[in-house]
Amino acid sequence: MSVELTANTSPETATETEWEPPMPPTDLIFDDGEPLESNRHRIAMNVLIRSLQQAWSARHDFYTGGNMFIYYSSEQARNRDFRGPDFFAVLDVDGTKERQGWVVWQEGGRYPDVIVELMSPSTARIDKGKKKELYQRTFRTPDYFVFDPFEANAFQGWHLQSSGGYQLLEPNERGWLWCESLGFWLGTWSGTIDREEAIWLRFYDTEGNLVLLPEEAERQKAEAERQKAEAERQKAEAERQKAEAERQKAEAERQKAEAERQKAEAERQKAEAERQKAEAERQKAEQSQQLAEAERQKAQQAQQLAEAERQKAQQAQQLAEAERQKAERLAERLRALGLDPEEL
Repeated sequence: MSVELTANTSPETATETEWEPPMPPTDLIFDDGEPLESNRHRIAMNVLIRSLQQAWSARHDFYTGGNMFIYYSSEQARNRDFRGPDFFAVLDVDGTKERQGWVVWQEGGRYPDVIVELMSPSTARIDKGKKKELYQRTFRTPDYFVFDPFEANAFQGWHLQSSGGYQLLEPNERGWLWCESLGFWLGTWSGTIDREEAIWLRFYDTEGNLVLLPEEAERQKAEAERQKAEAERQKAEAERQKAEAERQKAEAERQKAEAERQKAEAERQKAEAERQKAEAERQKAEQSQQLAEAERQKAQQAQQLAEAERQKAQQAQQLAEAERQKAERLAERLRALGLDPEEL
């Protein structure tokens, strides 16, 4: 826009010419109708945008976009000679503000902190030449990367040095490049996204974990919840099995105790039977002893009776002997008297 000069004069004096800064253009366009190189380029751009938004979902102090015009000068706006980068991120800005494009003079002079260009054979020379020079000298973007979604080996990155120029980044052992502004690694990942299988450019955290897309995070969350539910189910099953094992153990102990009780009862019954048998044997022996005692007493009584009969017989014999002796004395006395006892 041209510089406007105004002069204020009076009949007496004339003032010096005053300069007013040019007003920025207001007739900006934000869509030139040109699509991305391919559907894979579109997916690759959205992967970077959506994964960064997912990683920093709790933050509102950054803005990330892609395939959007970045307006940085009146001349560039008038010439319509610049199409925005495929992916860019700006830190320490209001991320909740709606934007059709990135207009530097409406953003407090802020330029992107990170830019990624998704190359194709037709854009590679510009992306690594004219654009890289613009991002280095004018934007002063700290981290710049280029990647061809159809050629995984065509991945490079640069970091802006304090001396003023871009320094080519050295990949780590996995071939990843460190993005200092975002605090993430950028590296390739092979898989299927939006039904297209390819090698994609992805973010990785400092621990080497893949920065997930929202749907991947949801799947991971669902899987984590499934695993948690499975773990809880297994825990509940383990507790049930433990309870069942304890119940079986208690039942086994009860059965063991019952078996021991039955054994003790059997032993008690056996002891009782042996006691009863012994008692019966004792009673039988006692009865035998009593019977023997009765027989002894009977034999003793018979002996006593025989002794009494013997004594009675002896007494009778003695009495007869006494009668005999008396008769004999009487016969002698009769014979002494001259009598014949037999004739009397």
